Amino acid sequence: PGAFATSDDRSRWTFNGALTFDNAAAVLEASSQLDLPTSGRVDLSALGTADSSALAVVFALKRRARAERCDLTFEGLPPGLASLARVYGVDGLL
Repeated sequence: PGAFATSDDRSRWTFNGALTFDNAAAVLEASSQLDLPTSGRVDLSALGTADSSALAVVFALKRRARAERCDLTFEGLPPGLASLARVYGVDGLL
């Protein structure tokens, strides 16, 4: 399973593991218990297997950040997820 983790100084989140249809709802629910990173940076470089559900989670987090008047920047986007975003025409939103 995959999950977001907050750095010790709460400045950034990292994601480690898979993010697919099987766990996306649980990952999103767990992330709602975390304060958004103070720097707005979310590192996805350790994201393993991902499908379109990962994009749904990313966009849900962006909506949450907007509602909380924060900006989120996703770093280390794996090539497979970047390709999915291009296929769906949403890469400019990331």
